[in-house]
Amino acid sequence: MAEFKTNVMRILDKSKIKYTAHSYPCGDTAPSGSEVAAFLGKNPDEVYKTLVTRGNSKQYYVFVIPVEAHLNLKKAAKSVGEKSVEMIKQSELLPLTGYVHGGCSPIGMKKRFKTVFQSDVETLDTVTLSAGKVGYQIEIEPKTIISLVGASTAELTE
Repeated sequence: MAEFKTNVMRILDKSKIKYTAHSYPCGDTAPSGSEVAAFLGKNPDEVYKTLVTRGNSKQYYVFVIPVEAHLNLKKAAKSVGEKSVEMIKQSELLPLTGYVHGGCSPIGMKKRFKTVFQSDVETLDTVTLSAGKVGYQIEIEPKTIISLVGASTAELTE
C-alpha cells in the first residue's frame, strides 16, 4: 500500500471511489509495463498502459490497453472516427497531459480527451494502471474508471 498520495489518488479519494494503491521501486527510468506487472504479482493482461495519440483532425485521443499489447493504429483511429492517429512525441506528453512517460494516467490529465479502453477490460474484476507518477499504480474496477473518465471501449490491439 502506498503511503504517498498522487493527484490521481486524491481525485479518487475526493470522489469517494474505492481503489487499491500499489507502489514499486524504480530508478531514473520507468520500468516496462511487464516489469511493473511482475513486481506487483499481477497478470500483465490486467495491467494497462495509457497511450496518447493525435488524430488526422489534430484532436488528441487517449487509448488504454494491456501493457504487453500493441496499439493497432487503424483500429484506434476507427474507434474515434478518425482517418488515422499517430503516437505523440514523448516530449509532448508532459506539457499536454501533465504526466511523464511511464507515469501517464487517464485520470487527472490537464484536459479531458476522448478516451478508449481495450474492450477486454470489461471482462476483468479489476484493472491496474498508473496512478500518475512513476512508481505508483492504482487497482480499480473497470466500470468505475470508464465511468469516471467518460471512456468507451473498443477492440484496439494487434
